[in-house]
Amino acid sequence: MGTVCVLIVDDSREARAAIASALGGLGRMVEAASGEEAIEIAERRRPALVVIEVLLPTTSGYEVCRSLKERYGRELPVIFVSGERTHPADRVAGLLIGADDYVAKPIHADEFLARARRLIQAVEPSVSLTASLTPREQDVMQLMADGLSHAEIAERLVITSRTVAKHVERILAKLGVHTRTQAVAVALRDRLVD
Repeated sequence: MGTVCVLIVDDSREARAAIASALGGLGRMVEAASGEEAIEIAERRRPALVVIEVLLPTTSGYEVCRSLKERYGRELPVIFVSGERTHPADRVAGLLIGADDYVAKPIHADEFLARARRLIQAVEPSVSLTASLTPREQDVMQLMADGLSHAEIAERLVITSRTVAKHVERILAKLGVHTRTQAVAVALRDRLVD
């Protein structure tokens, strides 16, 4: 599985600790106390799984889920948790919004771990890095592989260098690398480019 990053989003320190304890065997736990913090963290590194409390202080768990699914696609597994929003209608709403599972608090560690493991394994073999890159990011990736500079890519795609830089930043995050060279190496290895 490699180093799996699990993002836990809950304004309760105790709830985050319980979830992290239950899922600790999966990989590295990254915690966020708010929706805004979670989105910021996820922009830097794609999590393998996101566990979100539905009721967050400012940005709702629903909004966080929608934002992350828009960014990374439906393949990103999301589990909603809630101690208050446990009515069947709440669970239906969460699933319709895009969550892959909905668990009432308090969580039961063994069951929760099994659910999380199932979601990560279901996604792992089928996740294609190409699927997570937008068409424009694929264009930028191809031109990077062709050896073009930011300025040349901007000119070729008729966009600004700043926009190219933003696309490159997102590509690096999605591919889990730190440099353009690493991104090109991954893209060539995984046949994301010609």
